[in-house]
Amino acid sequence: MTDTDVEALARQQVARDEASLEGQRITGGRRSSQSMREVFTEFWRHPSPYILGTYLTAAVVARVLAGPGAWWELLIPVGLVLLMPFVEWVIHVCVLHWKPRRIAGLRIDPLLSRKHRAHHRDPRAIPLVFIPWQVELTLGPAAVLIGWAVMPTWSAALTLAVADLVLLSAYEWTHYLLHSDYRPRSAWYRSVWRNHRLHHYKSEHYWFTVTSAATADRLFGTYPDPATVPTSPTARNLHGLTE
Repeated sequence: MTDTDVEALARQQVARDEASLEGQRITGGRRSSQSMREVFTEFWRHPSPYILGTYLTAAVVARVLAGPGAWWELLIPVGLVLLMPFVEWVIHVCVLHWKPRRIAGLRIDPLLSRKHRAHHRDPRAIPLVFIPWQVELTLGPAAVLIGWAVMPTWSAALTLAVADLVLLSAYEWTHYLLHSDYRPRSAWYRSVWRNHRLHHYKSEHYWFTVTSAATADRLFGTYPDPATVPTSPTARNLHGLTE
């Protein structure tokens, strides 16, 4: 499958989505592309950037007040950047695509999994693109708590928290941008954009990375030639569930 084929498939799916909504789109009037200014303005109409922005600002201020740290703290963000594609892949596969099940008589179906199923049912609904706000409210305290648990000093813990929140913010922006009407320009973004559309419109069983060009997918065997993959009947209805 070439880039032209993917583009044609994406256009067909978008047309069906818009028809099912009778021409109404969460991002505004019907159009084939948006400028970066338009998508950036739309981004700030949702709670996510404000929640993460508040936490990130607080973490940066706390890190500055903590004073100089050790030289090796510079390795923390580098390590997280290298790990991010693999962490992202594991969360996508094991949490977001979690199939509801009963364990000891209790139905296990996390909010993240439910919201992600809704996102697959309607990839054009921009509010469903973001991490649920209920989850985001826990991310700032969780970043600090994890840093405190695994780092030997407060300065290192806060460095880790800042790096975590920067990468979470980058994920939110990238995922939002992929579902917006901004057209790919760079080769890197075109590759990421193509893979994500294949995940939503070709098969939900492959192409799990979002912020990188299939780094972890290549390692874990979820980056096949699209021409060899049959179109999944459950790409828009994960696990064949209706709720």
